[in-house]
Amino acid sequence: MGTLRVIGGSAKGLRLKTVPGDTTRPITDLVKEALFNILGDEVLGNKVLDVFGGTGAVGIEALSRGAESALFLDKSREAVRIIQENLRATHLNDKAEVQHQDAFIFLAQAASSAYDLIYIAPPQYKGMWQKALDLLDAQPQRLSPDGQIIVQINPVEWEERAYQHFTVFDSRKYGDTLLVFFEHTQAENDITN
Repeated sequence: MGTLRVIGGSAKGLRLKTVPGDTTRPITDLVKEALFNILGDEVLGNKVLDVFGGTGAVGIEALSRGAESALFLDKSREAVRIIQENLRATHLNDKAEVQHQDAFIFLAQAASSAYDLIYIAPPQYKGMWQKALDLLDAQPQRLSPDGQIIVQINPVEWEERAYQHFTVFDSRKYGDTLLVFFEHTQAENDITN
């Protein structure tokens, strides 16, 4: 695993610390660059929820590129510490909140605010992305009407599933990383817009 860095925006070029061991799934710079090329200016002013925070690389990249705020969740005390250090190093901690919390407990709670970008990159091969999406599907108001959920998994973990409130609108494969993009189903968008 090479060094992680911020690719664009106010913190461009700054290195990020990684969480020791294999409990997190850090995004490679190549995949992160591709992701933010896809998102483009859509990230500006967004409220971001980084569900399995890990190093915080995705939420920090979003903040660096103009996202309004980011909430990072991780149940690992070490990961929370690393995210906080990375936020201080990039001078983005004033726009961020880091919670030492189990993502599933958070997602099962009543949604108190909506996010424009929800990023799900759980530890591999544990079926955690499906559980996170099931919980989001039970509370679709956690995603803003024009928002998107992005799942980062190994392609072998992917399985086609039907959700009541969300539909896949894009997916991109980069080596052993698959990004799957979800949005509210069209029928729901017609009602809310």
